[in-house]
Parts: sequence; C-alpha cells; structure tokens
Amino acid sequence: MAVDLLLGLQWGDEGKGKIVDVFTKKYDIIARFQGGPNAGHTLEFDGIKHVLHTIPSGIFHDNAVNIVGNGVVIDPVIFKRELDNLKKFDGDFKKKLLISRKAHLILPTHRLLDAASEAAKGKAKIGSTLKGIGPTYMDKTGRNGIRVGDLELSDWKEKYRNLANKHEAMIRFYDVDVQYNLAELEREFFDAVEELKTLKFIDSEEYIFRAQKEGKTILAEGAQGSLLDIDFGTYPFVTSSNTTAAGACTGLGVAPNQIKEVFGIFKAYTTRVGSGPFPTELFDEDGERMGTVGREFGATTGRPRRCGWLDLVALKYAVQVSGVTQLIMMKADVLSGFETLKVCTAYNYRGEEINHLPFNIEAENVTPVYKHFNGWKEDLTGISSASEFPKELNEYIDFIEKEIEVPIKVVSVGPDRLQTIER
Repeated sequence: MAVDLLLGLQWGDEGKGKIVDVFTKKYDIIARFQGGPNAGHTLEFDGIKHVLHTIPSGIFHDNAVNIVGNGVVIDPVIFKRELDNLKKFDGDFKKKLLISRKAHLILPTHRLLDAASEAAKGKAKIGSTLKGIGPTYMDKTGRNGIRVGDLELSDWKEKYRNLANKHEAMIRFYDVDVQYNLAELEREFFDAVEELKTLKFIDSEEYIFRAQKEGKTILAEGAQGSLLDIDFGTYPFVTSSNTTAAGACTGLGVAPNQIKEVFGIFKAYTTRVGSGPFPTELFDEDGERMGTVGREFGATTGRPRRCGWLDLVALKYAVQVSGVTQLIMMKADVLSGFETLKVCTAYNYRGEEINHLPFNIEAENVTPVYKHFNGWKEDLTGISSASEFPKELNEYIDFIEKEIEVPIKVVSVGPDRLQTIER
C-alpha cells in the first residue's frame, strides 16, 4: 500500500493539524516525518481547541496508530506536557503512540544554544522559535546527537554529559548574556525522559514497511511549510529540516516510488511568522483585518502573524517541488466581506516580469504583480455544501486551479472539523 503525504505550501500555519484530524478516519497510521516542537498543529472539535507540537494530529481517533518518525526532533519536556494535556480526555493515548528509535532528542542545552545564537545575531536574527530545533539538527548532521534509541543503552547519560559540556563551552563562546540554571533544567529533562521511556520505541522504517506489506493505509504528516524548507525555502529564514515531499522519504524511510497522493494545504491568503521576505505582505487595514478575523497568532510562539494577499508564484513553486496532486484551501471564511481581493500572479524582478520564484525575494528585488477579484459578502462559516458557495468564491477557486493546474478538492470555512467542505 502506497503512502500519502500532507504538506503545508506556504510559510507554515496553513491548518495541517485540522485536515489531518479530518482525514484520519481514512487511515490506519498517521506519521510525523520532520520538525519538532516548533510546530503547532491546532485541532478544534466539540467546542474544544487542541494544540499539538510533536504528537501526530491523528491522536484523538481511536483506531489510528500515531508514529513520531526518525526525521522528528523531540524535546522530552514539551512531549511530556503534551501527554499530560491528553490525560484530561478519555482514551489510552500511549497505546497508539509509537516513537522512532532514530528520532533525535532536544537537550536543555540545545535550547540555550538557540537563545545564545539568536541573541548574538542582533538585528540579523532569523526569528527562531528558540525551541532548540536548529542546534539539534546541527548535532544530527555533525554526528554528535543523542537519539531515542540511546535511552535504551547503559551509557546514554555519559553521552548526554559529554554533549551538554560541549554545548556549555559553545554558549560561552557566543559571549552574550544568557542566564540559566542547568541543574534545574536537567531535573525537569530527566523526569521527562523517564515518562518518554514508558512509550513504545520502534524501528519505524521497518514498522512502516511491514504496514505497507499488510495493506495498511498511511498518511505522512508534515510540519511547518514548504517555503521554510532548508533547501528550497527563503533561506536563511527557514527551518532546519526538509518540509517538502522529499522530507517524508528521509524522515520515515519511505521509498520515493511508494508515495501516492500529495495533499498540499494553503490559506486563501498568505501569512508568515517571524523574520524573512514576504512580497505580498500588507501593512494596511486589509492586513490588520485578516489577522484579526483569522486569529493569526502563532500556535507555538503566540507571535502575531504577518498577513498578505495570496501569492501564486510562491504557491506554484511549492506545488512543483513536492509534486502536489490535490490542493486544500483553508480559511476561505476570513476573506468574507472584502470588497476587492488581490492575487499575486507574477513578480517584477529587477525590472523584468517573471512567473517563477527567484533566488532572492527581498523587497528591494521583487514587486508583486496583482490580479483583482470581486469579493463576497456572505458568511461562509455555516455552509455545509460546495453548492452553497457564492459565485465570487467559485471564481476565486477556479482561477487558482487554472493557474496552479492542480484541483482544489477541499475548502475549509472555519476551525471546526465540521466546517470542511469537499468539492
């Protein structure tokens, strides 16, 4: 059985958690393949809002197995908090939550290194979430990291001590004022590790391979967004992992020829958290309105998201890089009431009009070229069928489909599970 993927196509925060939750009833296994607690996947049902950071978004479904894959980096402290939050609800969540032995651990000193590194950059900071993600992936590629499977070995604390000592020397090198009490941080960390060890550790690539042989349906869940990919994003304002389809192959051990459907999620407009270029960003009442109506605050950091019009140049690029087969448009309801909508269809790049994403999209190099559309006044949040869509919304959707050349199969008109319309 082939593996389906679900990816964000913008700068994250597209609504992946909600759609995974909605889609889970069709799948036996939900597997996270990259990122860490810098992700914030928001689910809303039965009047309750849930935010998950590392645990896959299928966790609230009784019949789905949830796997944290080898490409994920895990902070045991944050993971324990997530598990503690789940205890408020009925269900044996630990039984259906499996952890790859090859996933790397975020140490307290990784978080401290992150803070020191960002402070040292001054005005050149990249907008890190300060969760220790970057330093952990650096240790992974530098072959210094500690993995979940190490917790089963007798010398793991010795490995920990050696690495933590190295980190403290690096923190001193940055020569910035980072106040911390490592002994206190380590107490919390080691307690959380004991909780983590109560879960089932697996050789995830073998588990997934056998599940495929048995005909199990599998959905790979991405974190962040394609424009934050370490290779293909707006570098250096990116995350430290591969957020595109290729990341699912390395983050789960799935062969490329085993990928079937690639679901790409995007908002009906565009948002970005933190630093980095954003060609269609708005600094007027329209942008403020999008942020207010869309409740655009980071699920992980709480930072307000920057808002702007839909950028089809960037969206088309993300679709091409990952081979997206179906599109899912989120937050169409947020655009209700705008008299005129704009969509960026090209860039003026150093005096030349182009239709592809160039190497650099900083404001001094790029000016968006817009096409205007009539907006719709209708409140979409109570709609239950695509046949109820206003004419202007259908025109907006049809134009995007024509430009991207991929069908929009689902439109979200609100945060709840039930506010998800199939076309």
